[in-house]
Amino acid sequence: MLLTIPFPRWLSPEIFPGLPLRWYSLMYIVAFGIAFLLYRAQVRERRFPMRDDELSNLFFCGILALIIGARIFFVMVYERNEAYWRRPWLVFWPFQDGRFTGLQGMSYHGGVIGGALAILVYSGFKRFDYREIGDMFAASIPLGYTFGRLGNFANGELYGRVSTGPLGMLFPFAQRLPTGEAWVKEAAAKTGMIIEGASVNLPRHPSQLYEALFEGVILWLIIWLWRNRKPFKGFLIGLYLMGYGVFRFAIEYFREPDARLGYRIQFVETDLPAALAHPLLSFSTGQVFSFSMFAAGILWLVIAARLPNHKPRLVYLDSARANAAERADATAARKVRRKLRRKLR
Repeated sequence: MLLTIPFPRWLSPEIFPGLPLRWYSLMYIVAFGIAFLLYRAQVRERRFPMRDDELSNLFFCGILALIIGARIFFVMVYERNEAYWRRPWLVFWPFQDGRFTGLQGMSYHGGVIGGALAILVYSGFKRFDYREIGDMFAASIPLGYTFGRLGNFANGELYGRVSTGPLGMLFPFAQRLPTGEAWVKEAAAKTGMIIEGASVNLPRHPSQLYEALFEGVILWLIIWLWRNRKPFKGFLIGLYLMGYGVFRFAIEYFREPDARLGYRIQFVETDLPAALAHPLLSFSTGQVFSFSMFAAGILWLVIAARLPNHKPRLVYLDSARANAAERADATAARKVRRKLRRKLR
């Protein structure tokens, strides 16, 4: 009996074969759309003094900065291609060998840095409280992030380590492993696979789905439930940094580290293959950055709780009254104009 979940046969990276529209790109659009709707819902719920055009401009700047940060960070940390130093414009060049491929390779942590900078700059320019803006983003982003990981799943990429349990999945594009290795034969036997040839495609952890669930849905639910209970401004920012850091750090144990980078920190040397096991005291690049996010979240909470004017305002009633007064003035002005028209007749 084969103890694996088959990858959906109908699912391929391209939505329509032969056309450049891919599920990954569509999921990014869905993710941005969901984050936008959740953010706007909070603005209206709290009567936050932000106009629709300001909201749209903020999201445009945030998305642009996120993409730039995610791409640059990926190239600097994960890819390290010398061609980019000689021709830096290739970092954002979406063509390869004369065909459109899009921007292949994005780093989540770089996207966080880019988006955070955009929030700081835009808030300063428009004189918004960056803590309030950041809190509303923290309650909007995780659910959108879920769809980004679903896009990775549709691409059959970022799969996890070899799994011999019931959650293993056969990814069609996964790296095939040499059958001459004893551990490969043992893993194949445990899952009931019949080895034929010099290499075999073993079941992997669907780590993209783990991340979509924990770093997306569950983290979003936690923050969303706290959005009207936060003790001070900026609390949700810290909660997001800590929550994502914890979930991502744990799920990285189910992912295979990048072959070119391996483990960034390894307290105990091991000869276990990275595709099979992730030792407890060996830490990948993703874990290093995730721990940094967790530590930054704690530090931010300590700082934010002591900043001036830190008490939260769940509903901006003063703004609501001001808007009501503006509407009343506009109504009165329309009445005056109507009376003048009648007299002129």
